[in-house]
This record gives sequence, structure tokens and C-alpha cells, in this order.
Amino acid sequence: MWTKLAFFLLLLLLPLPTTAVSFTKDCVDPTNGSSLRFNFYETVCPAAEAIIFAGVVRAVSAEPRMAASLLRLHFHDCFVNASSKFEGCDASLLLDDTDRFVGEKTAAPNVNSVRGFNVIDGIKAELEAACPGAVSCADVLAVAARDAVLLLGGPTWQVETGRKDGLTANKSAAESNIPAPTSGLSALTQKFRNVGLSQKDMVVLSGAHTIGKARCTTFSSRFGASSSGSSDRRFLDSLQQLCGSGTNDTLAALDLVTPSTFDNQYYVNLLSGDGLLPSDEALMDANAGEVEGLVAAYATDVDAFFRDFGEAMVRMGRLAAPPGRGGEVRRCCRVVNA
Repeated sequence: MWTKLAFFLLLLLLPLPTTAVSFTKDCVDPTNGSSLRFNFYETVCPAAEAIIFAGVVRAVSAEPRMAASLLRLHFHDCFVNASSKFEGCDASLLLDDTDRFVGEKTAAPNVNSVRGFNVIDGIKAELEAACPGAVSCADVLAVAARDAVLLLGGPTWQVETGRKDGLTANKSAAESNIPAPTSGLSALTQKFRNVGLSQKDMVVLSGAHTIGKARCTTFSSRFGASSSGSSDRRFLDSLQQLCGSGTNDTLAALDLVTPSTFDNQYYVNLLSGDGLLPSDEALMDANAGEVEGLVAAYATDVDAFFRDFGEAMVRMGRLAAPPGRGGEVRRCCRVVNA
């Protein structure tokens, strides 16, 4: 892991573009209908991943919480499935509302939750200065998520690239498909299966909650009930003291032990009854079966968690629109090209 990090840090020594960006040129589509692959930008934009990494370094150095936010952007983007019009990882989440559609930023799972749009805007501007029309916003999200995890001590993995950016967004699909923080085990499992991911993928990707924060409103429903499952009553009492009535936007760390380190502490917390969200505690449901076994395995074997997390991120990153749906490489991630 540290060898890879050292390599990326060396890339930061390369000169990066600082000139203003012009969006007057027609967009060039480098994907040409091809499937995802590793090193997609090796010839069309060799500095792409170095530019993205540098932008993530700046953002996370200024605010460590931004690492979790960038990871969440990629996850919430990929999970949008509009029935037969599957969208997947197409940067639809980044689109602002227009007179033609209401975007996904104001969908219930995203409003007051997803953030980091300005970070992506800055990275995209540098990419446009270096390689106009070459690197898609969807690929920026995928690579930035990987780099954010790495910077907080987590694993790294090769990111497949070559995605196209979607031409529209779908608020209702985002509200229907993104797992809610109040979801139970069966609902979580079904949400993942709906997009072709397994229950194991659900458990390992839930481990992303080892970093980041959540508002009191997302877990205050747990306060009134007696301790259920493996919940620690003292843990819930401490949260209620932090949140008060639970109707405010006070933030609590998803992992109170190592909140700014990407590790396997999330699973250790679950075994101790210290999962924050109802959806976290759901993994320790009395009927969890194999799920609880995975939690125990990841709690004791960080290498297994890191390996499986990287593999699951690659699988999630393959969620994409079917061939023929069209798409483009946006010049600005917030709007489709004119």
C-alpha cells in the first residue's frame, strides 16, 4: 500500500496545469463505444490520474472528512437505476437541475448528505486544461473515490476507466434505489441485488462507514427503543446526549474510534454493539447468518477486508448504461454539453 502511495506522491512533483479553462471546443468522445478497461487514458491523457490524485490530496489535506464525501459521491452516482433505463456510474449525480429534468442532488438520499461537488469541479477544470474533452466526469468520480480511500490509510486498486457521462438525471430513481440509512437487512440485500451486486458486496461496501459522518436525523429513530440486537445501550445514550431531540443536523462520526482512518474498525464496532446507523446495526440482525460471519471475519482480518473492498469497488464501478444509450464526455460536470 505504501509503495503505491509513494508512487502517487512522486506524481505530484509533475507540473500540473493552472491556466484558465475554455469550454468553447466541441467535446471529443474518447470511449468510442468501447468497454471499460485499465489504463484507458494512457494515450489520450497520460496525466489524468496524477491530476485527479493531486486534487484529492489538496481537498483531503484541507478537510479529512472530504475523503468520505468523495467516496460517497461515487457510490450514490452508481446506484441510480431507472427501471429499464439503467444509468449506473454516469455522473448523473453531478448535474444541476434544468428546465428539462430535476436532478439527483435534491433526492432524499443526497440532499444534506452528498458533498464535494466543488472538488470535482476543480479537478475537471484542470483535466480540461490538460486534455480537453478527454476525461469523463464519471471516471473522475471513480478514480477520486479510490484515491480518497488510499489517503486515509485504506487499500488501493486499479480503476477501470472509459465511462461516458449521462445526458440526464433522475431524482425519483435516486430516491428509489440508493439504500437508506434506516434500511433493514433484507432491504439492503435487495437494493444491491437490484443492480447485480451480492450480499457479500453489500457487507464489504458497508465497511466504507469506517470513515465519514452522519447527521443525527439519520439515526435518531434508535433512541426511543430499548436495546435491540447487539446494540450497546450506553452507546445509544451517548449518541442521544450528543443529538438531543435528534431533530438537528449535529454530526456524529460513523466510526467513533478511528474516524479519520480507513480500517476495519467499523466491523469491530458492530461486534461491540456500536454501529451508528440502523443500516449498520442491521448487519448484526439475529437472522443475519452469513452476514454476521462476514462481519466477524473482516473484524479480525483487515487484509481480507481491504482485498474484498477493492474488488467490490471494481464491480460497483462496472454498473453502467447498456450499449446504445449514448452519452458524452462533459466539459463541465454540472451541465450537459451544448
